[in-house]
This record gives sequence, structure tokens and C-alpha cells, in this order.
Amino acid sequence: MAGVSRLVAGLAGLLFLGVAPAAAEAASELYLAQTIVTGTGEANREIGFKDCLDKVLVKVSGDQRLTQKPEMLALRNKAADFVQSFRYRDRLEGVPIHDEQGTHDRPHDLTCLYKPTVVDKLLAQLGSKPWHGERPLIAVFITAEQGAQHFVLTADEDRGQSMRESFANATAPLSVYVSFPKADQLAGLDDKALRTADMAKLDQLARQAGADRALAGSIVWNDKELGWIADWRLAEHGKTYQWQVRGVSFDEAFRVAVKGAAQILSGNGQP
Repeated sequence: MAGVSRLVAGLAGLLFLGVAPAAAEAASELYLAQTIVTGTGEANREIGFKDCLDKVLVKVSGDQRLTQKPEMLALRNKAADFVQSFRYRDRLEGVPIHDEQGTHDRPHDLTCLYKPTVVDKLLAQLGSKPWHGERPLIAVFITAEQGAQHFVLTADEDRGQSMRESFANATAPLSVYVSFPKADQLAGLDDKALRTADMAKLDQLARQAGADRALAGSIVWNDKELGWIADWRLAEHGKTYQWQVRGVSFDEAFRVAVKGAAQILSGNGQP
């Protein structure tokens, strides 16, 4: 399959975060959403259904703005009607119940599966549509700065491992796949040069390394903001989009990066 072949070709050059599934598996994963609930009772299940509805609509469409639409209020009130099937997984599986704790107190993963026709119809009602087709593999070119320390986040250095893992966690809810280049694939660009590098050049480096396109970014720790300031860039159809978030953890900075990339690549415009 084309997606699998591309991934195999790029494995020699990139660290992949989130392995792209085969086509049939990808379709089923796309119409699936997961959230965390307390216990397996009906009241918390209904809350979970609402959260999963939000997540599946955003994942299938790529449009981060859907959850803010006024029509969503009525849809959330009927969230259970749209679920084809669901299952629980006890997040404390194997840990004995202690004291007076019952299963209703334990955190569970609630996974909801939806029929594509149902979700696609809901998207149409919201003025949106599915983001179908093979989703691109994104090479992330990112610089980090905290005080005197500054570096490029690459695949082959121990430094930045927690950041790479955080980025991987950010991709899962949107079925987006990212990679980091090795140091020798940066064409001699250091952290200062990467911040101003032309997106056409970075897209070329991404393709040479086996990815489809580049996402460029920088995160800088700011004491006054009590968090990171993150700036992101991505080019699509001849236009370079830019977006920023301030005063956040790097986990949130990476979630904003992935959401913005999905927004753009799905054809839904500026993050």
C-alpha cells in the first residue's frame, strides 16, 4: 500500500511518532474516539459520550472550530444516539480495590465507535466534511530555548526525549503522524537558521527524509509568562500559515501545533 511503502522508505532517516496504519485499519481508527471517565455508571457514561462526539467530529474533519458552533449543544444532548458501540478499560486494571473504593470510583478509558455514515452526516449538518484520503507525514523542525540552553529537537539525541514523547501524545487524537529528522538531515541549519528558514527549503528537506511536508516551530521559555511561547509555521498551496500560543506547558504547545497543522491540511484555513 502507498502509505506503508512511504513509511518504510522513510524509516532509515526519521524517527516516527505514531505508525500510520494500513488503509482499512486507518478508516476504522478514524471513526473512533476515546475519553477518560470515572466508573462505568450511566451518568458519567453520558458525559463521556459528549466528549467522544466532540473528538470524533474534529478528528474526522480536521476542523478544530466545530466544537464552538452553537449547533453542537443540541447534538451533545443526543450524543448517545450516535454511538454504534462502546467499551471500557479499567485504567487501574490489576490494582486491587482498596478501602471503600468501588469500581464506580475507578478511572476507565471509554472508547466509542461510530458508523462513518452517521459522522459524515453530522459534519454536513455543521457545514463541514470528512478529511478523507491518506494523511500526510509531517517532519517537525523545531528549536527549543530555555535560558542559556538552546537546541534543535532531532531524532538521534537523548536531549529532548520527553518533548518527542509529548509530541507523539499530541498526534493520537487527530490521527496525524509526525517525525523528527536526524541531525545530519538538517543541511547544516542550526537553531538560529531554522527559525527563519524558508518553508520551501524545509519542505524539500522533509521530502528528502521521507516525509510529505515540514512543520517549523520554536518554543522559548519565558519567566514572565510562566510558560513557553511557541510559534509555528506550515506552508500549504503557496501560502505560509503562522500561529502562536503563549504561557503554556510544552505539552500544550505541541497540542496547539498538531491541531493547527490538521486545521490547515484539512482545508479548514487559519488555526
